[in-house]
Amino acid sequence: MINLISDTVTKPTSEMMEAMLQARVGDDVFKEDPTVNALEEKLASMFGVQAALFFPSGTMANQTAIKLHTQPGEQLICDKYAHIYNYEGGGVSFNSSVSCKLIDGDRGMMTAEQVEAAINPPDFYHSPLSSLVAIENTTNKGGGACWNLTALQQIRELCDDHQLAYHLDGARLWNALVAKDQEPKTYGKLFDTISVCLSKGLGCPVGSVLLGSKEHIEKAIRIRKVFGGGMRQAGYLAAAGMYALDHHMDRLKDDHQRAKDIADVLKQAAFVKKIEPVETNILIFEIEEKVLQEAEFIKILEQHQIRIISMGEGKWRMVTHLDYTKEQHQQLLSILKQIG
Repeated sequence: MINLISDTVTKPTSEMMEAMLQARVGDDVFKEDPTVNALEEKLASMFGVQAALFFPSGTMANQTAIKLHTQPGEQLICDKYAHIYNYEGGGVSFNSSVSCKLIDGDRGMMTAEQVEAAINPPDFYHSPLSSLVAIENTTNKGGGACWNLTALQQIRELCDDHQLAYHLDGARLWNALVAKDQEPKTYGKLFDTISVCLSKGLGCPVGSVLLGSKEHIEKAIRIRKVFGGGMRQAGYLAAAGMYALDHHMDRLKDDHQRAKDIADVLKQAAFVKKIEPVETNILIFEIEEKVLQEAEFIKILEQHQIRIISMGEGKWRMVTHLDYTKEQHQQLLSILKQIG
């Protein structure tokens, strides 16, 4: 099976599993798990922020941040492709009772001018009070696109001018850092809160971390409790994160190159209508149904035990990852050339 539906399908390597088995653990609800504490301290130091908090999922980390920064009836501003709007089960409204002002950006990325135009006048009580700007880097539905730092800085300045909070859904921030050769501390200076995922490109089985000020993280602990996210001997999971940060960062370059290799083959295929630019490990493309019907294309892939995923609106996604081997890569390229 060649499974390219997501980079969440990976399993721990034998070395990661050994690190998990050797972990020192305690009760993290009482903040007495030494490995969880070490992971939180490591990530806070990496990003140059005061504190961090371990979560069972990125969705819970994002939803906690939204609840931190908003009050019921308010509104957050995000791109129409944002994960917090499309793929978190309506949690924005269910958990925090806030609405989303959606911006029609470019591949999931919006400009400061677009954000400014979306801010509701604070003295106009007929409209929701704008209180938070949330961005996603890399953009999932935008094909793994990486934000320009200048654009992020311009939005930061806008948030300061309008007293808006600024959250980064950094589920695949590691990919952006590697692709753009950037430093984590750059992001730590820009955002009020950042969520980073350990179970995507880094290959951990479970886990995300929310980063921010000591005040924000102290409040986040209470929200995490309400959401049911307090875990006991979570150090076994945190140990996987510690191992991944030390051993799986550099290899993200391999995922990026393989995604670009696949794109190069698809660009030559008559059955492909359009391919989004490939910067990291996500490839999104559309099929030219005058040449090959979607159902027939998927049937061919299934015959070769290849799995990809629909993104809706006629778009299909492939995501390269830790468990997608060099041998599988060559096999996939050969099959796509045969189809083309």
